[in-house]
Amino acid sequence: MNPLDTLIELSNQMELEHAEESRNFNPPASDSNADKPACFSPKVPSEFTEKEKRAAFVHPAQLPNGKKTVLLKTLLSSACERDCYYCPFRAGRDFRRATFKPDEFAGLFSKMNQSGMAQGVFLSSGIAGGGIRTMDKLLDTAEILRKRRNFRGYLHLKIMPGAQKAQVYRAMQLADRLSVNLEAPNTERLAKLAPHKIFIEELLQPLKWVEEIRNSEPADKFWNGKYPSSVTQFVAGGSDESDLELLTTTHWLMKKVRLARAYFSAFHPIRDTPLENKPAVNPMREHRLYQASFLLRDYGFDLEDLPFTADENLPLHNDPKLAWAQQNLTERPVEINQAERRELLRVPGIGPKHADTILQARRTMKFRDLTALRKMGIIVARVAPFVLLDGRRAENQLALF
Repeated sequence: MNPLDTLIELSNQMELEHAEESRNFNPPASDSNADKPACFSPKVPSEFTEKEKRAAFVHPAQLPNGKKTVLLKTLLSSACERDCYYCPFRAGRDFRRATFKPDEFAGLFSKMNQSGMAQGVFLSSGIAGGGIRTMDKLLDTAEILRKRRNFRGYLHLKIMPGAQKAQVYRAMQLADRLSVNLEAPNTERLAKLAPHKIFIEELLQPLKWVEEIRNSEPADKFWNGKYPSSVTQFVAGGSDESDLELLTTTHWLMKKVRLARAYFSAFHPIRDTPLENKPAVNPMREHRLYQASFLLRDYGFDLEDLPFTADENLPLHNDPKLAWAQQNLTERPVEINQAERRELLRVPGIGPKHADTILQARRTMKFRDLTALRKMGIIVARVAPFVLLDGRRAENQLALF
């Protein structure tokens, strides 16, 4: 099989692996569109054939620094010895497998990178011969890209279950971002999804190692003189867990190991897996989990602030920030001219950038009506029910707009 055909095979089902694609970077819906990255079309050089365009599996993406890019998402191998119940690549499933050798993948990606088709890469793999051996192959690939191919762009590496601390350290020297798929929020839930994975020793431990290394080594030892960020992914609804369970683990990781973010992949059944008859999860649940996780990370919310229902899930019909504001700010609106940053961030329609802009503007002016907020790009209809402007209800001014 030639490298292009291998990439076609390996691209199948990669939508289950969420990465930096722009579609996943959604702040709370009640906040301004100005905080959302715009999607764009990847550049595909004219010299690439239609077959190459289909094979590339490139995605418009936004990097952790906010820069837009085009990301290739793929596997080094779809051969896997693990039997995770939800996974299309699980051992024993009847489908065609494909594998890249490290230098083979590096050569193909370099061609795509030099032509402008892909600017960054997200690289994962099925596990064959154990997590340590598979991690070595991923590291070999990264070494070839960085050292031999002189690739200086964005590299996101998946850490394999069972990887050693020395391998995590080396990955930190080569990659901009590392990820470990926890899949489920705790040991009990993981057993329903991946009974032969060990939650603490195999999955959680590498994330702890990343933070230990950050705290013990200077940044100049790592790629571009910076510590790589770390992320994880959960299969939302795959193990009948609640949103509270998922967000409790997410919040702990953000506080204890400086997790940059969690990805949530709404469960949907895959043919010829043990969970093929399990109903698919409403994609809106995935969306609400993203919104809630951003409230925990960027908006100063605690778990106790989130509007969980009696079954410990988020309501699907309402943005969690708006739901909180309707319950807490309708009768006690926030005075724009006096509120601290954390109070401003609780107001629907005001994100981190707008909060900072408001605080800066207050040094030289007083907000007396919605005009100044609207000029800042804030959608005033979202803000008005929950704020005061110089002591007066802002919602009374909406008719003027």
